[in-house]
Amino acid sequence: MKILKIRSLGGRWVDKDEVLLHAAFQLLEDFVEQEHPEKTIDWKHDAMHARAWREISSLYHWWRKTRPARRSPLDDKQIKRPPMRFEPVPNTTMRRLVPYDRKKYRPYDRAVRQHFQLEEKWHAEDQRNLHRLVEIRPYLWT
Repeated sequence: MKILKIRSLGGRWVDKDEVLLHAAFQLLEDFVEQEHPEKTIDWKHDAMHARAWREISSLYHWWRKTRPARRSPLDDKQIKRPPMRFEPVPNTTMRRLVPYDRKKYRPYDRAVRQHFQLEEKWHAEDQRNLHRLVEIRPYLWT
């Protein structure tokens, strides 16, 4: 029985779409770091192997260096955040978040909007790179 430990997720709850991404790249990480394919495979054998190795190296670098370096405007500790306040929803036992004063918290509001734009961009980048990884799957063996 093979157990895949996904180190990049830590102990936090993550939805399955994220688990899929992290599991796939954990396999790439394990392949590069544990199987040392640069020592056991002749990646110069032909153009297909050379291209696959470039992709493996590029994706590995993106996963280990580029992606973790992502920063959101919300990471800025200098931005004053509004308090989270809740109010009862009439005729229910539920509560809802009270909207904050967008003028009073303009830098925070701007950071939230920029964060959501970045999230869309990052999601698209994750999706492209996951597709790239699937394309080189036949080369992930030693």
